[in-house]
Amino acid sequence: MSSGHTPAPIDIAIVGGGAAGLACAIFAARHAPQAHIVVLDGAKKIGAKILIAGGGRCNVTNQKVSCADYGGGNPTIIKRVLAAFTVDDTIAFFREIGVDLKVEEHGKLFPTTNKARTILDAMVTEATRRNVIIRPAHRVTSVQLLDDGFHIQTSAMNLRASKVVLAAGGRAMPKTGSDGSGFQLAQQLGHAMTPVTPALVPLCLTGDAHTTLSGISQDVEIVVHADGAKPVRVTGAMLWTHFGVSGPAVLDISRYWHRARHEGRSVNVTVNFLPGEDFTAIDRRLLDLATQKPKAHLKSVLSHLLPARVAEVVLGELEIDGDTMMSHLRKDLRRKLVHALSSWPLSVHDSRGYAHAEVTAGGVVLSEINPKTMASRNCSGLYLVGEILDVDGRIGGYNFQWAWSSAYVAGIGLKSSLV
Repeated sequence: MSSGHTPAPIDIAIVGGGAAGLACAIFAARHAPQAHIVVLDGAKKIGAKILIAGGGRCNVTNQKVSCADYGGGNPTIIKRVLAAFTVDDTIAFFREIGVDLKVEEHGKLFPTTNKARTILDAMVTEATRRNVIIRPAHRVTSVQLLDDGFHIQTSAMNLRASKVVLAAGGRAMPKTGSDGSGFQLAQQLGHAMTPVTPALVPLCLTGDAHTTLSGISQDVEIVVHADGAKPVRVTGAMLWTHFGVSGPAVLDISRYWHRARHEGRSVNVTVNFLPGEDFTAIDRRLLDLATQKPKAHLKSVLSHLLPARVAEVVLGELEIDGDTMMSHLRKDLRRKLVHALSSWPLSVHDSRGYAHAEVTAGGVVLSEINPKTMASRNCSGLYLVGEILDVDGRIGGYNFQWAWSSAYVAGIGLKSSLV
């Protein structure tokens, strides 16, 4: 088609060919097989975010999913949407399109091929088999509601559509096409926004202690203390890096640090190097070790509790001599050490931003969406799915599950609206 040509109206235009957009196209086509459905995506090749997810293996969901695994503005709506298309439904859906999944550590589900390409190819194949038209290199620049439906301008052509689905993602990983343009489209169509911040993103630290530890991973409990809010605690692996810290536990708490900063709250982050043990328990452990190994050097004992280089840095920062024998460790120094082990401050000054974030926190306000259909309450004929909404899950397949669930609900809603 030539640029500027306006063809006859299509039934459903889906803006965004990522996980939620492709899934919505498939579900809509299954439930309304006669519908003319077009997926519009700005990238030359769709699915870039799917392909890099989970280290290139695509963690499509988790064995156990509940609304408690998500941040966002309305847990009741999140719960309702997730219940409409469950983890079992996700597993069955992928099996139907030729993809078997396997369970790994922490309940994560991956394709048995260990390749994200398997997920993307199967979805594109199913969409095509259902007569969905996929248009890459069609960046949507404007969506206008008119008397006879929507007028859509793209970088390649103009369209008219009876229904529009916004599945354009958030701002995380803009190199994949998620540049926040979907938020602008939603606002143009009358929607309010919860302010957005990066989430599932590594954190940057001041100082240089972390640089000497780069590459070391350890299990920790991280606590975010924000004024006026209950402390948020996450246990898991933390990876020291040249810029600060990363790893699953850090990614999970990053949203809370960002939200506190955005809201103008003072916030600090601490690490318990011995998760599951509080100040009293750690103090008791060191006292017991002093009894059991009175002549052992402190640095040697600590190296059995922590990675050796971390133990060295802790003692160095506290200015405690690591060659001190356990029987000679003064009470004040022991308690100083225990405090550091149970509540080590992380001097977070920033994150690595949207370029390295896996998801966006914030987005279109959920109360403006009908959870039965994902239809807009503000704009007739508009539907919204996936990351564009004010929902963000923790690491482990939860954001993909939100994509599948919200897409399914929209697919059902679209069928009803086309009758």
